[in-house]
Amino acid sequence: MTIDTAHLLAIARDAARHTGGFLLHERPADLGVAATKSSPTDVVTEMDTAAEKLIIERIRAHRPDDGFLGEEGDASEGTSGVRWVVDPIDGTVNYLYDLPGWCVSIAAETAEGTLIGVVEVPPLGETFHAVRGGGAYRNGKPIRCRDAVEPARALVATGFGYTVERRGRQAEVIAAVLPRVRDMRRGGSAAIDLCSVAAGRVDAYYERGLNPWDVAAGALIAREAGALVTEDLWAQEDGSTVCVAAPAALHADLEGILGALHA
Repeated sequence: MTIDTAHLLAIARDAARHTGGFLLHERPADLGVAATKSSPTDVVTEMDTAAEKLIIERIRAHRPDDGFLGEEGDASEGTSGVRWVVDPIDGTVNYLYDLPGWCVSIAAETAEGTLIGVVEVPPLGETFHAVRGGGAYRNGKPIRCRDAVEPARALVATGFGYTVERRGRQAEVIAAVLPRVRDMRRGGSAAIDLCSVAAGRVDAYYERGLNPWDVAAGALIAREAGALVTEDLWAQEDGSTVCVAAPAALHADLEGILGALHA
């Protein structure tokens, strides 16, 4: 089966741009929490569900036979062999508080892996995209990850889980990692963090407990920018794993540090 990745990319970019504009310009002044998921801090706003509906309607207008996996509950198999993995707002807490670290993340995949990924960051006016085997881009210009450095010179991004127990353990890990690296950053969006690795804005990124919609687009963009991305390290009984993204040599060093800490 031949799949026109240029067509998929055009659809994804259109849906991401349209939805990003909607989220940016139609955000209610009194936006509040509509629901919670895994914990009281794992929030959903009315705009999350509206944005996911908008994305799926826009894609289905072109690709009615495709499947979908969306963070806010849309899941369908489809019959085409292509599935769209959608996070309508990655960084919902940032969006809730009107902070700029949020994005729209859209990827298309087959059984062989992710074909295309788009991460739209409306507050910054940036669009990241990649096609498998075709490199990574920001606003149409090629990007590359930084060359590997030793951990002591590395700026490392990370994120936190939503449960008290996981956040407590992550704090212990950060306390041990921080003295061994240049510094650490916590932005609040896994997709943006992965794009930051791709664009050389940070040297590396790691986090436990991500979902497919958190990483599908960003991981492809980071890989196409030259980073090594591993999504399935140290699985736990709850199904969670650790994602690490960095240039290969730094990835090995960071994996060794985190592994020794039982991260």
